[in-house]
Amino acid sequence: MDLQDIQPLSDFQRNAKAHIRRTKKTGRPSILTVNGHAEVIVQDVKSYQALVAKAQEAEDIRRLRRSLEEARAGRGYDAEKALDALEVKHFGKVISRNSRKKK
Repeated sequence: MDLQDIQPLSDFQRNAKAHIRRTKKTGRPSILTVNGHAEVIVQDVKSYQALVAKAQEAEDIRRLRRSLEEARAGRGYDAEKALDALEVKHFGKVISRNSRKKK
């Protein structure tokens, strides 16, 4: 974070176009302050989308790690039994076991 990324909200309001141009050009967010305290972050869409994608990837990795730990600890479920249970729940009976068999 660069000090020029931190500005008073009032300055941003007076020079919004220039601040938005700089934010888009640098890809860094602007931290806007009110009475010297950070209150709002303004970020361009491209950088925001990249940040969201990274956060989603981190969450996916966390879930995969947890799933692997559970499987290694023997807390997993047999896939056939799980699929059968879903079919019974939603269709009232097992309907596709033959189509799931290995070919």
